[in-house]
Amino acid sequence: MHLPPFKGVLALEVVARLGSVSKAADELNLTVSAVSHQIANLEEFVGCKLFERSPRGLSLTEVGSRFQRDISGALDLIAHAAQHARSAETIEVLRIHLSPTFASLWLMPRLPAFRALHPDIRVQLSSSHAEADFSRADVDLDIRYGAARWPNLHVETIFTEKVVPLISPRLKSKLAIKEPADLLHQDLIFSDVNLVQWPRWFAAHGVAQNPSRYALSFDRSYMVIDAAIQGLGIALDSSQMAQSALKKGELVEVFEEDFGIAVHAHHLVYPAQHAQWPRVEKFTNWLRSEASKK
Repeated sequence: MHLPPFKGVLALEVVARLGSVSKAADELNLTVSAVSHQIANLEEFVGCKLFERSPRGLSLTEVGSRFQRDISGALDLIAHAAQHARSAETIEVLRIHLSPTFASLWLMPRLPAFRALHPDIRVQLSSSHAEADFSRADVDLDIRYGAARWPNLHVETIFTEKVVPLISPRLKSKLAIKEPADLLHQDLIFSDVNLVQWPRWFAAHGVAQNPSRYALSFDRSYMVIDAAIQGLGIALDSSQMAQSALKKGELVEVFEEDFGIAVHAHHLVYPAQHAQWPRVEKFTNWLRSEASKK
């Protein structure tokens, strides 16, 4: 087996990812000239240019882009193999990245069931609104919020959500709300992050006006839902994310008729090769089962 120089392969991946030889040198703890030399050795091995050199820096050639795509999965597998070799434990570690709202409102209440079903898998969660960087090999799968737009990754929508106006029963009993236009004059809670926001909801239900103000505004859906539970106003959010509060009777839908908007917002995302790993397969099968429950 005639393998390319590994240092050159690694240098190519880091330079392509960071778009800079100097940044790559910092990450690899090398000099700029050493990184350039490793790339030159790799180009000599494959017999063609992998980068175009210009006053603006380096950019991948067509061959270089194809080579970079082909090696990215292999480097990921090598990194995970090294992690397993360093550990004396037989327990697998499943590394999941997800949004704070999905973590706190949907996954955490269900996670004990997964742990009971698979006690041999240790779960490591990291939470933020940023998308996970799979090239760093510290995430097995990502649960992302938003419109699906990741063509180079496996993407599976977890469930279809219904975005509806939500209110505490105590506050609802004090208000006379019969139709969507009546909400224009109530204390509405605004979410900075939701795919469906109040202006779109009003327009979808035949109300030409938009709210002139909002009583409260948050950048986390779980804060929006909690504020509605406290009776601070009317929230517009996912009935899936508010499922626990709805079951407990802490929240109800404002209208008995269906004034919801269906959206595909939460997605399971990971590189296709991760599907081969038993811990990922077990979690994704379990997640599908949980998502299908009413």
